[in-house]
Amino acid sequence: MPYPVTRRDDLVETLFGHPVADPYRWLEDAGAPEVTDWVAAQQAHAEAALAALPGRDWFAGLMNRIVARPRAGVPFARGGRWFVSRNDGTQPQDVWFIADSAEAIVAGGEVVLDPNGWSEDGTVSLSTFSVARDGSLLAYARSEGGSDWQRIRVRDLVTGEDFDDEVIAKFASPAWLPDHRSFLYTTFDEAADARGTATGGLGAAKLMVHRLDGPDELLLTFPDDPRVMAWGEVSHDGRWLVVSIVRGTENRNRVWVYPIGQRDGRSVLGEPVKVVDTEQAEFGFVRVDGTQLYLTTDLEAPCGRVVRVDLDWAARGDVEFAEVVPEVRATLIGAEPVGRGLLLAYLDDARPALVFCGLEGEDADEIPLPAGALTAMDGSPEREVAFVGVSTIDAPTTAFRIDLPVAGSDAPPTIERVELVPDAEGFAPAYTVERLRARSADGTAVPYFLVTPDDGRDGPRPTLLYGYGGFKIPVLADYRAGWSAWLAAGGALAIANLRGGGEFGTAWYEAGRLARKQNVFDDFIGVAEHLIESEVTSPQRLAIHGRSNGGLLVGAAMTQRPDLFAAALPGVGVLDLLRFHKFTIGAAWISDYGDPDTPEGFAAARAYSPVHNVRDGVAYPATLVLTADHDDRVVPLHSFKFAATLQAAQASAAPVLLRVESSAGHGAGKSLAMVASEWADLLAFAAHHTGLVVPH
Repeated sequence: MPYPVTRRDDLVETLFGHPVADPYRWLEDAGAPEVTDWVAAQQAHAEAALAALPGRDWFAGLMNRIVARPRAGVPFARGGRWFVSRNDGTQPQDVWFIADSAEAIVAGGEVVLDPNGWSEDGTVSLSTFSVARDGSLLAYARSEGGSDWQRIRVRDLVTGEDFDDEVIAKFASPAWLPDHRSFLYTTFDEAADARGTATGGLGAAKLMVHRLDGPDELLLTFPDDPRVMAWGEVSHDGRWLVVSIVRGTENRNRVWVYPIGQRDGRSVLGEPVKVVDTEQAEFGFVRVDGTQLYLTTDLEAPCGRVVRVDLDWAARGDVEFAEVVPEVRATLIGAEPVGRGLLLAYLDDARPALVFCGLEGEDADEIPLPAGALTAMDGSPEREVAFVGVSTIDAPTTAFRIDLPVAGSDAPPTIERVELVPDAEGFAPAYTVERLRARSADGTAVPYFLVTPDDGRDGPRPTLLYGYGGFKIPVLADYRAGWSAWLAAGGALAIANLRGGGEFGTAWYEAGRLARKQNVFDDFIGVAEHLIESEVTSPQRLAIHGRSNGGLLVGAAMTQRPDLFAAALPGVGVLDLLRFHKFTIGAAWISDYGDPDTPEGFAAARAYSPVHNVRDGVAYPATLVLTADHDDRVVPLHSFKFAATLQAAQASAAPVLLRVESSAGHGAGKSLAMVASEWADLLAFAAHHTGLVVPH
């Protein structure tokens, strides 16, 4: 089928002495009638092509059964109340339950928030909520159409009624102060235009204090550097507000600690103790014990350690970090306070490990975890019980309860599986997970998971290669709804641990950002080549997939090595690396991509920007570009411009399709029907173009 007609302009800019064509810049104006018509034509074209795929109905039926599997989250306690999410498989959005004890929430509890009544089509979702310290009030944030903008309302947990006021926020999790009448939230200069389809820059971030009985107060903003954001957490004893200040998505931050006092029944904040006031390393708040502040950090420890600092001494300018838990070979990815100690989460070769120790790092006990990926942890200094969540390739999160032994006992903590919803049979066949290593262009070993159905088949088979490689985010062998369907169809799955991610600490991350970003793409290509050399697959049977930064990864890999792949599936990708920083929160990503408004940043981005490296007359893989109309994080114009550029340049009969989800955002908050539909289209497209014939 011929592609819809796309106007191509003659726009050329000279940037740092280099001519740069941008013929599809007009597609950046998502609200223009011409763009709206173009998107509708592209969506109709894609739908006609996808409807003709022989495996689409099979994948759609299976995906609908997969998302209908009952599931639950991980219990957590706030304000003396326990909460957990559940979904019986028929509800577009998860339902939240409340109870007065851990045992009661496991047994059931009562509904406290049900987003399924917020919209007829299930596209208004709950993005976060928090509970006042006395358990009387709940602040919850709604997201419309998957937008990152949040509308925070307050509910009285005694009467069940909502207050009249509403707060517009973004990237916020309300942090209640001890007066139970005030909470902190983050918003931006442009909150007045809180539309999921808006593409303009957000302006400066503001850390605000919302008062239920008075006007909101500005706590922190940095208008001279609008990339700087801040968020706060309150210590369990209500004495301290710990604020992390970070520039964009940098993995280095400042830490200011505000003493919390009371005046006329209202929480007031004193002058901050600037524990860390330079961006030298990454610090994460764990707990306060008296005046001892516990932090995780990669300062002088690229794989992470736990330190503490005395806040009284720090207030006098004497900041000295005492080591509590030293760096080990595994990567420290999280720490939770639990009773009289610390619950530490590690990645050991991208596989989870859990350790409990005392506040001096003493009496460390490893807590056995089942195979899979750690998805959540919840603990508190005020209780001797914690909960964690674990998922696997084919099973969503399972909750486990951890109980500490009585004080003075030498017994280790105990861990027990918790049944929050009835067990349901999985949909993946029996499979084998192998841990393998490829070689990147510079000789670096690149680990990956290979998941293969135990069906007795030998020789190259259709394979889906997935990766991310950025922002210090680890990629694990965890649950994604589509994995089971791909395995059930007979395909193999490879999950790559690329530089730029967080699997192996700060050094691994640093090796995949800024001027070293090409290492990420070389790593991904290296894994693809290893899969082919080891006869797991072949170029005619290999599809690649990634989302967000992973969409960039797919776009870069397919434009650099189009010969290596049969199909490419970039989802909500950052694809125009010369203009990403001009839209919504994009400037925050300069930490990873560099600043294209500088000569060195321009040169680095121009070398791999997918939109700018498509070449006319090249045979590119069959490509399904996926985006959503309310994605106000990676705005859809990236996908629009990339799809238009590819369609004009494609020299083979392999199709280039653009799939645009309506009333959806970057990913969070999608209804179950949307999740099933998107995966069905993605997998059917990959199967058709890699020769995977679905069962009958």
